[in-house]
Amino acid sequence: MTLVDHHVADLPGITLHTVETTKYKTTSLILQLKSPIVEEEVTRRALLPYVLQSGTERFPSSKELREALDSLYGATLGADLSKKGEYQVITLRIDVANEKFLSDNTPLLDKAFELLSDVLLKPAKQGNAFLSDIVQKEKRTLKQQIESIYDDKMRYANKRLIEEMFEDEPYRFNVYGSEKEVDSITPEILYDYYKKVIQEDEVHLYVVGDVSKEILKDFTAKHFVFPNAKAEPKRVASSGKRRVDEVKEIFEEQEVQQGKLHMGYRTYITYSDPEYLPLQVFNGVFGGFSHSKLFMNVREKESLAYYAASRFESHKGIIFVMSGIETNNYEKTVKIINEQLKEIQNGNISDGELEQTKAMIRNQILETVDDSTGLVEVLYHEVVSRHKRSIEEWLEGIENVTKEQVIGVSKKIELDTIYFLRGRGDE
Repeated sequence: MTLVDHHVADLPGITLHTVETTKYKTTSLILQLKSPIVEEEVTRRALLPYVLQSGTERFPSSKELREALDSLYGATLGADLSKKGEYQVITLRIDVANEKFLSDNTPLLDKAFELLSDVLLKPAKQGNAFLSDIVQKEKRTLKQQIESIYDDKMRYANKRLIEEMFEDEPYRFNVYGSEKEVDSITPEILYDYYKKVIQEDEVHLYVVGDVSKEILKDFTAKHFVFPNAKAEPKRVASSGKRRVDEVKEIFEEQEVQQGKLHMGYRTYITYSDPEYLPLQVFNGVFGGFSHSKLFMNVREKESLAYYAASRFESHKGIIFVMSGIETNNYEKTVKIINEQLKEIQNGNISDGELEQTKAMIRNQILETVDDSTGLVEVLYHEVVSRHKRSIEEWLEGIENVTKEQVIGVSKKIELDTIYFLRGRGDE
């Protein structure tokens, strides 16, 4: 028996992914729109999903749209943005109660498909422009969103590390765009960009719930009719395979009580590579969990950091290390973090560390796919990487990773950039 009953069907302009499951009493419809990161378009793309979810032709205001959702037994609509490797991804989502569990005969799923289709294909507009009041409101919200990164010093340090590490790569751009670009976006400019998105973006619809794939295919064909034949999706090669000539060290000062030390490593391994699963185990041993070397040595043993952890970006092949430290601990902390990588490269991984890491990753995967959002996130890796890996293959692959494979991937990893945000006047 497979853990996830995932079926894929190609329809004109859209790829439908269905996961039939009795686990939930709601049905989730999740649209993913993917396009390469382009400097001139990043901020427009960041604004677009929030404008789309604010009004449609039939419901041209947030209030009317909210009332329409309320009439669907409290269905919810949401929009989000993410960056996956060299792509900026727009997500639009509706969650609606499964009508099997309701006493009346309202065709909720059909109406939810129609509403999500309207949000994407029939937005509120006037002539060749989005409605001005919606655009102005969402521009203010987007600027606040961008400004909030400055107040969250951990996010700010991560943003600055990425800007410095990828200074000549599209990956350097913040997914929410640039604050200084927001004001220049007019309703006309945004609508022009929207038409480009509808024409050129690669569109995938995921539906998770207790509904047959045949019914979902019919609803998708009925409601998602694109105005013109879509262009061939644009693909970009990852620029994550660049070699490190010299480690970059960046210092910045602000009024902060606690220093933020963030380090970026190039691994040269991405989701589609055979070494991806050993890299996952490496990250778990290095800094992914509370039993990992970074946490145990940097925080617990040496008491150098308030936190110390690592995470990796699956489609860019990058590992990020984050820690919060006193400024005068900078040199010692960098040294001990580097020593933890060296320890793994030298094969100093205990059987307990390896097995506990595998067990934690297994639990993490099972917990992630237990939720429809997490499940779609995992399945969407296949679209971004164009590499298929079932949940069973993940679990079995992690179980079969050997210590030698973890040592092997660790030897490929190179420190690229160190970014340190310290208090003013501290050295």
